[in-house]
Formats: sequence, structure tokens, C-alpha cells
Amino acid sequence: MHNQLANKFKAKQAVIGIVGLGYVGLPLAIRYSSIGFKVIGLDIDEDKVRKINSGESYIEHICASKITSSIEQGLEATTDFTKASDCDALILCVPTPLNKYREPDLSYVTNTTDALLPYLRKGQVLSLESTTYPGTTEEELLPRIESTGLIVGENVYLVYSPEREDPGNPDFETNTIPKVCGGHTAHCLAVGIALYSPAIDKIVPVSSTKVAEMTKLLENIHRAVNIGLVNEMKIVADKMGIDIFEVIDAAATKPFGFTPYYPGPGLGGHCIPIDPFYLTWKAREYGISTRFIELSGEVNQAMPAYVIEKLTAGLNDSEKSLKGSNVLILGIAYKKNVDDMRESPSVEIMELLVEKGVKIAYSDPHVAVFPKMREHSFDLSSEPLTQENLARFDAVVLATDHSAFDYELIRQHAKLIVDTRGKYRQAEQHIIKA
Repeated sequence: MHNQLANKFKAKQAVIGIVGLGYVGLPLAIRYSSIGFKVIGLDIDEDKVRKINSGESYIEHICASKITSSIEQGLEATTDFTKASDCDALILCVPTPLNKYREPDLSYVTNTTDALLPYLRKGQVLSLESTTYPGTTEEELLPRIESTGLIVGENVYLVYSPEREDPGNPDFETNTIPKVCGGHTAHCLAVGIALYSPAIDKIVPVSSTKVAEMTKLLENIHRAVNIGLVNEMKIVADKMGIDIFEVIDAAATKPFGFTPYYPGPGLGGHCIPIDPFYLTWKAREYGISTRFIELSGEVNQAMPAYVIEKLTAGLNDSEKSLKGSNVLILGIAYKKNVDDMRESPSVEIMELLVEKGVKIAYSDPHVAVFPKMREHSFDLSSEPLTQENLARFDAVVLATDHSAFDYELIRQHAKLIVDTRGKYRQAEQHIIKA
């Protein structure tokens, strides 16, 4: 049976089901549609489904024309999970956040799998792409699937293939990023390779779903630890009167043994601030303390408070108090040139400032209105960056260095600038490097 299913993917006669149409799922759905597959997108968000079927985009870096083209090629978005039975592949692209105790929240994965169970059938493959701890696929998905009477590896197939999207990166597209894939059995892996090979230029097969799960964590923990290191060095360098950005640029001229990482106001995005804690949590089951990972997490989580310390000091030098001041946050997306707000350190800075009695506003060319988020809420819209508007704030905090900002206008007319991104290298009295 696995050969028959694999051949359907090779011949592009299979129906691809994408479950979760966000930053990962929507590009994947567009990719499969563009190469001739029939694609069904499943999502519980009626507004997303409506927009897709109308040819609208709700993700800035995905243009509406790509969605329209996919619709013309047969992409169908729906909230009707009975459509899952029409699919030969079900690719799960749902969130895996942390709960309030900084522990893994797999409810999106398990609830979505449970919703699909009545519609699973022989001859399907289920692929999980959500980042999670090693063992999730075997411990959570496998028993659920086999509770239906299906036998994984014989008449239904289970793989884990972590997403590697980088929103806003112009150098990579869905098909050009190599795809790691691990199967529960050898037949599962063969089907997984056949599933992804038509859509992705390079498949990287690994020996198990656990290896694939750990691979994704290593990728993101590597970044989190190195960013924690450079954030800590920034604090030390600042005390010594050294520009850490100049140091990094100089170190980066070494042609071997060094990779530049840059400091900032904290970690953002759905992966890097969260994924290390998935491994930390799972490691406790084996009696292991992941001290190195946890230390970097502590450093990165402390950065928003560090930024506020620098802001407070700057206002004090101007004989102003933090409480009651008017502060403009420049950039609230988690990284430059995107509209992605997930785990943005800018939002934490805003919340800390409000707690301290600060009147806040923000300006972000990519986020016109502060979006509805799971844990955060501000009734704010983006402020225009004009000479008059800048002058009415006691300070501006450069949190996300979007290319669209007029940095010279900001430099000339802001009373106080707290620069967390190293955009202002020239020392000036009203610019604080944070």
C-alpha cells in the first residue's frame, strides 16, 4: 500500500490537506497548488478561510496574487473537517506555544488530531510540522491514530517533518529550504519522502521521528544560546563603554570559526523564544538539567527589562520621570520588515511600561492596527512618523529596525532615542544604546 500512495504523490494525483493556514501552512498550500496538486486547506478560523477563498492575503509577505492563482488552480479553504477524508496527505501546521508555567502546550496538536480521527482512512499519511519535543509524534499522535483500528506503517503512515519557514527572508522560499523528514517506520519514511519530494528541492531523510524533532530544536536552540551570549556581552560592553556592534562587525571578518549574531531587546517569533523550553521540559523526564539552555533563556527574557532601565536612566538625565512620560515604540513586529507579532519583545516592553505608568504609542509600517493576540491586547494604531509627532514624545524606543523607518528624521526630531538595534553608531547626547 505504501508504494501505491508514494506513486500518487510522484504522479501528482494525490490530494494534499494542509491543516492550519498560518505562516507555515499557507505558503505550503500555495507551493503544492503551484505545481499541480489539488489542495484542501483546513482551519478553524472562519475569517482566514473566507479571505483565502476570496483571494485575500492576511500575511504581508504573501501577496494576494499567489493566493488568487492557487484558488484558480483548485486550492480550497474550509472549516469543514469532514473534507479530511478526501485527502491523501494531512500536514499539520498548528501552533505549539508555552503555557503560563513555561511548559509545552500541545493542545493545538492533540485537539487537531482528535478532530481528524473520525475522517482518517487507509492509504493516508499524516505529517506533523509543528515544533515540539522529541517523542511527541510517537507518544501523542501514534496512539491516537491506532485507536481507530488503523495500523501505522501498514495501512496508514506517520511522519514528522519540521517547518523551516523564515518570514520576510527574500533569499529563501518554501521549496528552496531543505526539508528534514523522519518516519515512524521505513514505509512511513518512504511515503514522507514521496510526499515532500515534488514540492521541496532537497529532502533530508533521518532515521526516526525523534531525530527529526530533535533536529528542529537544535537549530533553534543554537540561535537562542548564541543570541543570549551576545546579549550578555552587550551589557558588559556597554558598562565598559564599548560599542558591541562594532565588536561584532570586526569579529565577523574572521573567515572561519565565527558566526555573527546580533543583540536586541529580547527574542521574538514563534520558534526561538519557545523551542528551547520544549527540550528543557522533556529533559527533566530523564533527570537532566539543561543549564546552558536555561541560562541563555534567562538572559534573553531579561532584555526587555534592561531596555526599560536604559530608558529610565535617559529620562532621569533629562530630569524627567518614567511614570507619566510619553513613549513611542518604534517597531512592534518581532523582526524587521515583517508583520509577524508572535512573541515580539516589543509587546513585553509595552506591557512593562504600562505597568510603570507610562503613556505608550507605537509606530510600525507593517502593523497598522495592534492585532488580536492570545495573551496581549492594546487598543492602539500605528502613529505616523512626522516631525511634529516625534517631538511630542518624551522618548522613542527603537525596538524593531524596519527598513521603512526614516532614521535621519527620527534622529533629528526625537528628544531621546533608546536604540536597541545599533542603527545609530555616532555618539550623540540624546541617543542611548541599549
